[in-house]
Amino acid sequence: MGTQHKDIRARRRSTTSAIAICSGMFVVSISWAQSIVLPQGLPPQVKPTYTEPGLPAFNFSGGSTLGGGSGGSDTGGGSGGADAGGAALDTMNAQSWGAQASSAASAMGVNASALAATCIMESGCKNSAGGSGSSASGVWQMIDSTYTADIAGAIALDPSIAANITAGLDGKMDPATQAYAAAYELRQDALLLQKNGISNPTTLDTRTLYQFGQQGGLAVAQASDSENLSSLLSLTPSQLAANGISLNTTVGQWRQTITSKLGSSASQVVLAQK
Repeated sequence: MGTQHKDIRARRRSTTSAIAICSGMFVVSISWAQSIVLPQGLPPQVKPTYTEPGLPAFNFSGGSTLGGGSGGSDTGGGSGGADAGGAALDTMNAQSWGAQASSAASAMGVNASALAATCIMESGCKNSAGGSGSSASGVWQMIDSTYTADIAGAIALDPSIAANITAGLDGKMDPATQAYAAAYELRQDALLLQKNGISNPTTLDTRTLYQFGQQGGLAVAQASDSENLSSLLSLTPSQLAANGISLNTTVGQWRQTITSKLGSSASQVVLAQK
């Protein structure tokens, strides 16, 4: 990502026994020498929204005109690029770590194409360091607290991966390791959408939570195309502008922009069919 990261997103989640919550933020302590055991089912989720400034700018270039919004711009590969025809999986698999990422998606019960589409949107599938004022980094641009929580959840879901990943925060800059955390995040987002009436979540559906956090993401995922996007998000006008969203942008325009970037990958189902 470039040095000016303005996308206001929160991808925070808590897992139970390995995570403590303090003053609304995550303080995560993980002993890599111990196995992490979580209860059955979806862990309690806490996604405080928009608490870390300086995340990457979201690009609305191409697609619909967004109600006069100024739009963002890609910097240093940030916000990925267009994926006409649904080539996201090909793009990811072309990377040296692509096959490992696809295997990570499978281990988490997630379609590899959905994981690939997210790396396209986040970084153009480039392993980008965090910018000034933000800890968001890696192929899937995860902040430290989210990565730590999600990799713990991934290990709890499949303990066999613990011996084959890069331990600690160093794993965030190892795409083959971060792939497990990102895939687990997508899995949890899709399960949350299912609990809230979206029976078969797609990449476009889960994009709302990955982009806007839990509260705003659920509202956008459940909204009609005609609804005003800014009214569903707890963002200031300057934050909206930094994300390329105007006060007149509709949910449908936002969805069209994502679809224009991802092509057929936007409609891929996130949870792998059993």
